[in-house]
Amino acid sequence: MNIRILQELREYLSDKNCELIAVTKTHPATVLHEAYENGLRIFGENKAQEMMQKYDTLPKDISWHMIGHMQSNKVKYIAHFVSLIHSVDSLSLLQEINKQALKNNRTIDCLLQIHIAEEDTKFGLDQTEAKEILSELQKNKLENVSIKGLMGMASNTQDTDKIRAEFKSLKSLFDEFQSLHPEFNTLSMGMSSDYKIAVEEGSTLIRVGSALFGTRS
Repeated sequence: MNIRILQELREYLSDKNCELIAVTKTHPATVLHEAYENGLRIFGENKAQEMMQKYDTLPKDISWHMIGHMQSNKVKYIAHFVSLIHSVDSLSLLQEINKQALKNNRTIDCLLQIHIAEEDTKFGLDQTEAKEILSELQKNKLENVSIKGLMGMASNTQDTDKIRAEFKSLKSLFDEFQSLHPEFNTLSMGMSSDYKIAVEEGSTLIRVGSALFGTRS
């Protein structure tokens, strides 16, 4: 783990309205223990079963965030402990999260993942689809899920103007939704390569992995 980078991140975020998620996916539990010992308490994973295995072996005051593409049939593995699911990209997935949350007598916080990049490989809703989901939830509320905001990933490019424009568009959509849904308080955008731009454009959660832990296995 790169302690110098962690210190730089903490210093940078000290006066920002933004929290750090340590993206620990594919890294072994020993790495997570080191991160925990250095004060990190929010960990991001992209596979439900891997997250479940790490949850079983790590301290229980960790806040676990599912940041990867979520398959409906995997929700049951994490429904009893996950703090926030960033990657909701369909109403059917929300309905399954609600079902599993009910079984565990919980309400699970979620973000709608918005497709802002020009890359087909990234998942997410477009603006119309997101609005349709929120409209449906107004009519048929899911009692055991709570939509807290939006998540998005910018294009994998060196063009910082393009990245900034994509983040700016997501923040604009967030502001539009927040005016109608005051419970919206979370905007998850920004990773190791672009988190400073994301923070400048209004991110409240950045997801940093490779900068802290090196190349993934």
